[in-house]
Amino acid sequence: MELTLKHARYFVAAAQAGQVSRAAVELNVSQSAVTTAIRDLEANLGVQLFERRPRGVALTEAGTRFLRHAKELLAVAHEAMNLSADDQTRLRGRVRIGMSYTVAGYFAIPVLARVKRRFAGLDLSLCEDRRDVIEQELVQGRLDLAIILTSNLGERALLDHVTLVQSKRRLWLPSGHRLAGRDDLPLSVIEDEPYILLTVDEAKNTQIRYWQDRQVSPRIAFETSSVEAVRTMVASGMGITVLSDMVYRPWSLDGQRIETSDITEGVVPQMMIGVCWNAQAPLGPAPRAIVDFLMQIFGIDHQTPPDPRPSHHPQV
Repeated sequence: MELTLKHARYFVAAAQAGQVSRAAVELNVSQSAVTTAIRDLEANLGVQLFERRPRGVALTEAGTRFLRHAKELLAVAHEAMNLSADDQTRLRGRVRIGMSYTVAGYFAIPVLARVKRRFAGLDLSLCEDRRDVIEQELVQGRLDLAIILTSNLGERALLDHVTLVQSKRRLWLPSGHRLAGRDDLPLSVIEDEPYILLTVDEAKNTQIRYWQDRQVSPRIAFETSSVEAVRTMVASGMGITVLSDMVYRPWSLDGQRIETSDITEGVVPQMMIGVCWNAQAPLGPAPRAIVDFLMQIFGIDHQTPPDPRPSHHPQV
């Protein structure tokens, strides 16, 4: 069997949705079509890509590795189908783009590599900082664009934005934990478990906020700014945590398994990542082309972003 773009597209949709049925709805195809495509892929590759669970599917280690290749395949195909010589040659100059630490490490760099391939004439000047600092740099005109957590935007009246992806937050557990394989878990069920608290960027404030909203508190065993430390501690049975799918990997650096379970729907907010810019100043041709391209590759329905205006834009 030859690997087709359809196989890759169906696989990626199922991986991102976490459910074959939901992926089928998003793709507007039958559930059996997605199931067959995944089964054919697994048979051809000789590996299991998903673990089947009562409430959906989860990537195996092989599935996680293949996901990166499948996304890259779809990206290259998309760019080839939409290649414009005018885009490649007309746009020149420097575009200043800011990123926060976690977004840079787990999302933005591959995306910006695609931007660079599409607009070879542009000089992408990249910097990393805290979200609040980046927002001020946008407002003051020292940055043209930023790729940050749009769910945490502070200067909503001064910045415009488009959310590109939403990343669900789930409970991370060591293999064999009593809660492994269970879903729809309220925070009250896990509040007595030792909790590993990630502190990098705004992770600590975000986590504490949704715990407080439910009037429960995690039993914090350890605080760290290292995602890899969290991963290793959870995998080795030293505690649990709640973090987004964007930073999840099924294996720790020393090869131990990390399971996930779903928190009760609506209790823990999703992480939203997107691109934003100064709403009070004209968006130049190059930054506007980049925003349009990002909207295109992430399947955002509306077209060119609106011209700047002073009104408040609600969170996407």
